[in-house]
Amino acid sequence: MAKFITVGYGDEAGYQQTDAALRDAAHAHDAKLKAGGALIGIAGAPVQVRNPDDSGVQTTSGAYLHSTLPIAGFAVIEAKDMQEAIEMVSKTPCAVAHGVVEIWPLQEAPQ
Repeated sequence: MAKFITVGYGDEAGYQQTDAALRDAAHAHDAKLKAGGALIGIAGAPVQVRNPDDSGVQTTSGAYLHSTLPIAGFAVIEAKDMQEAIEMVSKTPCAVAHGVVEIWPLQEAPQ
């Protein structure tokens, strides 16, 4: 099984305009993914970290990337391929509540 990082983007307005039953079903889908071993979390406040030429750590509050929708959460999932990963996240809250989910294949770093 391959591992994938997912990034969910969404806002409260899109969430609220989605039918409550559909939102509940999406949260139940997340619960099933989690029960199946997915690591799922809600995004907290980010901090940027830099250490150019190992000359000293610099931090900046806030996200480096900017989007029209805020990042709502992250997950690490396992799937046989990208198509299965797409199917797995297509029923999650960000996907159904007028947001978007990015899927990034996670490749193991060389030793």
